[in-house]
Amino acid sequence: MEDEPFVRAIERIVDFIKDLETHDVGVRWLNIGGGLGIIYSKEKPQTAKEYATSVLPILKNIKANIILEPGRFIVGNAGALITRVQYIKETPSKNFAIVDAGMNDLIRPSLYGAYHEILPVRSHSYSDSKDIRVFDVVGPICESGDFLGKNRKFIGLKSGDLLSVMGAGAYGFSMSSNYNSRPRASEVMVEGSKAKLIRRRETYEDLIRTEI
Repeated sequence: MEDEPFVRAIERIVDFIKDLETHDVGVRWLNIGGGLGIIYSKEKPQTAKEYATSVLPILKNIKANIILEPGRFIVGNAGALITRVQYIKETPSKNFAIVDAGMNDLIRPSLYGAYHEILPVRSHSYSDSKDIRVFDVVGPICESGDFLGKNRKFIGLKSGDLLSVMGAGAYGFSMSSNYNSRPRASEVMVEGSKAKLIRRRETYEDLIRTEI
């Protein structure tokens, strides 16, 4: 991600604010949005320092309070969705790894084709294997759009293995739902070697708790 489009947009807004000021119209707040991407695969987003170096000289020319929205930049790669392979389905044309997480848990791939890297939690156990195969990683919901990743390479992937869907800290749980009567996942906070449950897994009783 380059800063040029953001710089051009901010310059135009700053010019507009200055023009308003000549007509005695003051602007108290300017929201410049995000502008700070994260690495999902091979992206090379600008750093916070690079972005600040580009936009601060422009923003210093106005009196408005600046709002920045760096949410994804802060939490995006701080979260991962952990899911377990339930079945391996092989067909002449494609292999499927059917996992217990679905589009209700992470809807971004299905909704707008977002890419999330998917890694085996314990890849070291396959270090001597040459069984490299390509899989579509799909969920248990009966929907053609229920997938987390397509055409992903794994070594020795089998039923029972844990997979980590990376970059799920932003727009992951916050966009999850109870679609198809699926309870939402638990959330675990990890710090160093310590892990603590911070949101329990929902139950089916939770799904009908508000019904009359």
